[in-house]
Amino acid sequence: MNNPKGIAYAALSSSTFGLAPLFTVTLLRDGFSPFEVLTYRWGVASAALLLFGLATGRRLRIARRDFGVVFLLSLFRAGCSLSLVFAYANIATGVASTIHFLYPLAVALAMTLFFRERCSRRLFSAIAVSLAGAALLSSGDIRSNGGDATFGIAAAFFSVISYAGYIIGVRKSRAAQVESTTLTLLVMAIGAALFAAAGSLTSGLHWVDDSRTWGNILGLAIPATAVSNIALVKAIKAIGPTLTSILGAMEPLTAVLIGVLHFGEPFTAAGIAGVVLSVAAVTIVVTQGGKPAGNA
Repeated sequence: MNNPKGIAYAALSSSTFGLAPLFTVTLLRDGFSPFEVLTYRWGVASAALLLFGLATGRRLRIARRDFGVVFLLSLFRAGCSLSLVFAYANIATGVASTIHFLYPLAVALAMTLFFRERCSRRLFSAIAVSLAGAALLSSGDIRSNGGDATFGIAAAFFSVISYAGYIIGVRKSRAAQVESTTLTLLVMAIGAALFAAAGSLTSGLHWVDDSRTWGNILGLAIPATAVSNIALVKAIKAIGPTLTSILGAMEPLTAVLIGVLHFGEPFTAAGIAGVVLSVAAVTIVVTQGGKPAGNA
């Protein structure tokens, strides 16, 4: 069996990241702009990670030569978050998250083509099963929520590219040597600064003064951002980009369930079949014996 701790981190990351649509859409419906949502999300997450790092004695500095790589990774991660917010604003959250779940295929192909990672038939089977499940989960009415469905779909596809780039970069760049909490903190802090600057230059930023909104911000920033991203980095370092991305099957599953239970999005027989296939994809990976090439 693969590294149990790495698998647990990957499952924790994807399931908590799947909570993001719940809080994001709620804030958007309350009148927040995408840049405001992301400024609060990444800013509060950065503060939480800073407190955690100080409390646990983490070394929160990096070498000057590593900053360029970390900055580039923050751009990939910020691009993913921004494009997903635009997607959530224009199409159903379950559809957006399910399109986003194409990133395991992008990661696997990139690792095979550019890094010569050898993927087993079992892993390719898991990818195929997970993509089939994603397709079924997103079948039916896109429900554009009054937005631009074409733009929403394009934004979701852009998130695939940017997220795959981030996942691969964490493992295949100098960032792999940076402590997980420190790396996540710096990526979040740089992103928060970029979003704050963009928000100030566009729609502006306003201070939140009610407990309900702060509850949504904290829900988005802590479990769906800080916890999810630390777990993601730890999973990538433990089991590699390909397995981590495939185990992301929990993400669209969580998002679809939230869409159905909270936002009243439809859940059909095809959706049930999609859930079954998503769980099957995770099972294939978890029960694979040995250690795949390229994850050393």
